[in-house]
Amino acid sequence: MNMAREPLDGSSRPHQNAPPVGRARACLQSGWAVGVLACCACVAPEPAPPLPFQEVGAFSAQGSEPTSTRWWQAWQDPRLEADVQQGLGQNWTLRIAWERLQAARALAQQERSARRLTLDAVGGGRVFDGDEPLPEQEIEAGLQASFEVDLWGRIASEIRAADWEVRATAEDYRAAAITLSAEIATVLYRLEEARAQQDLVRSQLETNRNVQQVIENRFAIGQSNSADVLRQRQLVQATEEQQLAANAAVELLEHQRAVLLGHPPQENLAGIEARPLPDLPPLPTLGLPADLLQRRPDVRAAFARLRSADASVAAAVQDRYPRIDLSGSAVTSGRTGSDLFSTWLGTLTGELVGPLIDGGRRRRVVEQAVALRREAVAQYGAVVLEAFQEVEDLLVQERWQERRLENLTARRDLARATYTELRNQYRNGAGDFIDVLVALRDQQALERNWLEARLLRIEVRIALHRALAGGWEIVEPGPYPAPEARPSVQASAAPSQ
Repeated sequence: MNMAREPLDGSSRPHQNAPPVGRARACLQSGWAVGVLACCACVAPEPAPPLPFQEVGAFSAQGSEPTSTRWWQAWQDPRLEADVQQGLGQNWTLRIAWERLQAARALAQQERSARRLTLDAVGGGRVFDGDEPLPEQEIEAGLQASFEVDLWGRIASEIRAADWEVRATAEDYRAAAITLSAEIATVLYRLEEARAQQDLVRSQLETNRNVQQVIENRFAIGQSNSADVLRQRQLVQATEEQQLAANAAVELLEHQRAVLLGHPPQENLAGIEARPLPDLPPLPTLGLPADLLQRRPDVRAAFARLRSADASVAAAVQDRYPRIDLSGSAVTSGRTGSDLFSTWLGTLTGELVGPLIDGGRRRRVVEQAVALRREAVAQYGAVVLEAFQEVEDLLVQERWQERRLENLTARRDLARATYTELRNQYRNGAGDFIDVLVALRDQQALERNWLEARLLRIEVRIALHRALAGGWEIVEPGPYPAPEARPSVQASAAPSQ
């Protein structure tokens, strides 16, 4: 896999080294957009996403571990590390985001070409058929050049808008990679939980069949009634249904894991055996809300699109001003190829083009650009609020899920003790089988619910890592794998940051 790193900002030089272009024109203040000027053509270093609200309180919880860009390494799980590295290199959905980034870069390069000289080669010929016995011919060849003087900075504004869109698309790519890593981790632990459910249900089915055999033996000697036998057979059938559901869940999750790692669902990957679900790593340090805006790629993408909209407004306003077009040509002609380059004719012209009547089209373009910028402002505010809500919601879920798991653990232990006591009483002829049956059902249901609760706690923590992740230096996905040479899943060392 090609691991060569490539800058994601659309250029090989830092943005702060870009030359200043144009001068400020009719600057429109943008409120809390911290100095983003709607019609300014100046280029400033890339700012950090601002906090669009006057006061935002700290998060309701704080961890002790530093927030890592490669968040999954905090779990210290080689299987998870291998799956994430495989997915980041071969997932097809991530490739879509990557190619979208390449398209944005190409568009930015197209905008840059507008400020460069255009040079074309021309050639042709003419035949004069007059009164002469033989027609005369003339051959022409030459060069034509054209250039627009960026008098008001319109071209520079369009280039700046395209550059900010490249940055936004790069952040979209980072967000897609972070989301993919969270999906891979979630599916992996869901698959492990499904395997554990398989083993648990298999054990419960064996227990229920053994109890059924005991009840049938007691019925044969008159120590139990037929209703007890039927109830136990019904429990065995219900447990077999649970087993079928667990088997189906395992196969579906195996398909999902294969697709996330870039493989067909029919392909057999390295199997996932049942193992205890991992304990949660320490809670990462959340920092201040402003720190979250510095990291999250969706917030940074929304801010970059706001800056792009600012530049688009400037370009729309500047398009209403006159422009200067320069053109020149150098043409040579001759009747034969031997005398073609003996005579040259050169021209240089300049035109001042100013819009007079366009039916209000340019004014409407400005109004549209301003409306789109206001939409970008609102979108940025909405993304910021959603980021805050997502983190706070996940902190609440983790806190209450931890208490729920403690409650389920206590209930499961009590259910086991209750079943054991009622079973012993029944064997000694001092209890009713219906009590034993109810206790057995409660115990087995709580055991399954306990596994599900542990998985849910893990999923909440994974989602929290995804909500806090950012600052990635994402590498380009690997080459498209050939169908006959598709690599297998194996553990690999994490690339250096």
